[in-house]
Amino acid sequence: MAEFQKMDAIQKRMLREVADLHSVPEGAYNIRANGVSAARSTTANIDIVSKENGAGIDIRIKPGTVNESVHIPVVLSQSGLKETVYNDFYIGEDSDVVIVAGCGIDNCGNQDSEHDGIHRFYVGKNAKVKYVEKHYGSGEGTGKRILNPGTEVYMEEGSSMEMEMVQIKGVDSTDRKTIAELAAGARLVVRERLMTHGDQYAVSDYRVTLNGEGANADVVSRSVARDNSYQKFDSRIIGNAPCTGHTECDAIIMDKARILAIPQLEANDLDAALIHEAAIGKIAGEQIIKLMTLGLTESEAEEQIINGFLK
Repeated sequence: MAEFQKMDAIQKRMLREVADLHSVPEGAYNIRANGVSAARSTTANIDIVSKENGAGIDIRIKPGTVNESVHIPVVLSQSGLKETVYNDFYIGEDSDVVIVAGCGIDNCGNQDSEHDGIHRFYVGKNAKVKYVEKHYGSGEGTGKRILNPGTEVYMEEGSSMEMEMVQIKGVDSTDRKTIAELAAGARLVVRERLMTHGDQYAVSDYRVTLNGEGANADVVSRSVARDNSYQKFDSRIIGNAPCTGHTECDAIIMDKARILAIPQLEANDLDAALIHEAAIGKIAGEQIIKLMTLGLTESEAEEQIINGFLK
């Protein structure tokens, strides 16, 4: 509690943006600020321990833990700071938990600031996880705000995981790599929401392997690319058993932006049912006109459409 109160106004604002934290969260948490742990709390069922080398934490959730949450946000407000952090989650069988991560960088200097977070999830049998990861950048400096998250998910039989990956504002460069391996009856749902502007660069790379009978994956990205920004969505679903998989990219392109969508399927079993979809297009003129007849300006109409699209 005391450590949280010592955080400055910029750090607290970023915590609100990436983790919706207005005060000390309930349950277990580890808040990292400018390369060090700023606040930590554990519960009877959720333990958080620093790795021996100091480059991350282990989060252990006891089997049968339900209706509990873990918050592990990271904030950087120091220009020139670069770090790589490894966080491992061990989620006991039959548990049902919410994990909220995310990183905010406020860079007011002329040096690049970078956070590379590597998260590994070991999801036990019949466990359920909701994982929320938000990225946010701010600051008037010329230094870049760089985020390169890596996510590994290993799901045992009958487990399920819902991942909400959000990056809407201020991140100059991001290269997201996600791999997942699913056992029999496991289910993975990914919902990515992304907006780039200016000269920003964003790559999303997903590799999902369905190894067990009845495994299911649904990976969907919705994005908006504005100004001179660039986006690449590369999603591959591999079916090694009787399973179902779906991947989709739905993008709005504006101004002089560029988007590359690469949905891929690999079926290695006769009963692997896999589907991919991709659509890239500009905002329809009739949509803007309809909103303008209701009193909005053209720019206001565009923002209304984009906000609805990214919800």
